[in-house]
Amino acid sequence: LKTGNEGFSKGKSKHPHQDAKRLQEVAGGQKPVATVLSCSDSRVPVELLFDEGIGDVFTVRVAGNVADTDELGTIEYGVDHLETPVLVVMGHTKCGAVTAVATGAELHGHIPALVDNIAPAVAHAKEKNPNLDAKAIVESAISENVFQAISDVITKSPAVRSRLKDGKVKIVGAVYHLEDGSVEWLGEHPKQKELIVAGDLVPAEQHGAGAEKHEPAHADAAKEGDSHAKEEGHEAAA
Repeated sequence: LKTGNEGFSKGKSKHPHQDAKRLQEVAGGQKPVATVLSCSDSRVPVELLFDEGIGDVFTVRVAGNVADTDELGTIEYGVDHLETPVLVVMGHTKCGAVTAVATGAELHGHIPALVDNIAPAVAHAKEKNPNLDAKAIVESAISENVFQAISDVITKSPAVRSRLKDGKVKIVGAVYHLEDGSVEWLGEHPKQKELIVAGDLVPAEQHGAGAEKHEPAHADAAKEGDSHAKEEGHEAAA
């Protein structure tokens, strides 16, 4: 990944694994070299900036590169099922999601629930830089948000945490610079060991709490379906 990005940022991409032969090679299965959690920003094309091709990278993209329920499940598929030896959590400069949270921008629809994972990162950035205003704090908050996502992955995913403890996966942070196409590598979370311990202390049933919240809704839908079925049955009988 490092070599690929160095070539990309210098305008010397090799564009590997992007031909018809590669399509045939991966049609029967995939064996990506890394799982990457990145922002959905259209200026951050993961495979291109790492100069990788089809089947090389298992990419998870979401605004603000947050690690919530859907992202965690997808990451687990890449790390635990496909057994990628590396998980990269990558933010980028001038991130709109981080900027919105840092500056207190007015948000609508589902966006507030999406970016609430970023709030702790912004708070940490402000604690470390108390003299900076909201706009100036964004750069620091972007890096903090990368580590926040790594923290969420380690503490909330027993599957990933298990492979991390066994040395089967390495989790590293990174920031992509829109200005020159280079990736700044942040390394592992500075409190990785503490996060592993904290994650192990969480009761197993709480890791699936997010899924449990959805069960009543599904149950209500099922009941509603039964009600419709009964009504149709009565109509048919009539």
